[in-house]
Amino acid sequence: MPNKLAVVAIGGNSLIKDDKKVTVENQMQALRETAMHLVDMVEAGWDLAIGHGNGPQVGFILRRSEIAAKVEGMHEVPLDVCGAESQGQIGYLLQVTIGDVFFERGMERPVATILTLTRVRAQDPAFRSPTKYVGPYFTEAQAHRREEQRGWAMRPDPHGGWRRVVPSPKPYSIVETPVIRQLIGSGVIVIAGGGGGVPVIEKGPRLIGKEGVVDKDLAAAILAHEVAAQVLLILTDVPQVQRGFGSLMPESIERMDVSEARRLLKRGEFGSGSMGPKVDAAVRFVRDGDRRAVIAELDQAREALAGTAGTEIVAASS
Repeated sequence: MPNKLAVVAIGGNSLIKDDKKVTVENQMQALRETAMHLVDMVEAGWDLAIGHGNGPQVGFILRRSEIAAKVEGMHEVPLDVCGAESQGQIGYLLQVTIGDVFFERGMERPVATILTLTRVRAQDPAFRSPTKYVGPYFTEAQAHRREEQRGWAMRPDPHGGWRRVVPSPKPYSIVETPVIRQLIGSGVIVIAGGGGGVPVIEKGPRLIGKEGVVDKDLAAAILAHEVAAQVLLILTDVPQVQRGFGSLMPESIERMDVSEARRLLKRGEFGSGSMGPKVDAAVRFVRDGDRRAVIAELDQAREALAGTAGTEIVAASS
């Protein structure tokens, strides 16, 4: 009997547990816990395609790029290339840590990272209204200088300081899906769609990278649909989705169908910063067909796949 297939989306912040411990060694140590939970799922009979966030890592790459550009002969790196670089970096760390856990448990499964390009539409309104914060924090004066000298869009960050904002277009297709399907069919644990993938637009037969950030959970939902996964598992730092998050009496949700999820999204129950996009991604995946999505805490990943933890989103109530 073939294994079941899940697409798992983990946050880029899972690599950084402490803002004072951000070295590559620290990130690898933090990923060790994530790798153990991922291998738990494989032991339970699941094939996996793993997506991940890259926000902090792209911020480091952008900052290093800016500093290096002050040195003669060096240059700054555009955002689409920074995203590709982060996929290689995080994919490497995941491959090594997952491979180590397989070895320690006497398991043999190949793990491969696919540099992923995500198709977006050139006419997406997000390109006219950048909203996604990226990179380091600046003073207001520094921000205005970058607006004048580089043409960046800069805004005050809710957490303090000023930051660059870039477009966050909606994905509609993953370029490497055919290759990813083949690898999964050969028993490979695939790491793909890192950071949502590098956003590209089609111009005839050419793919052209765009400076922007694709939501990693939306990209994971697209990939899960295209590889015919049974489950989309979105791992975060809370055990369940809540109604009235941040209020005096929040209510945890164990299960909801697409209709209820859409109603709560429209009411703004989940906020636009983190949980809202996750619920939206879950809805996009399960709205057609016999599929389910689960939003859960990393520590309960295996239980979430088994249907005993997290918040489950399904097409319709049974």
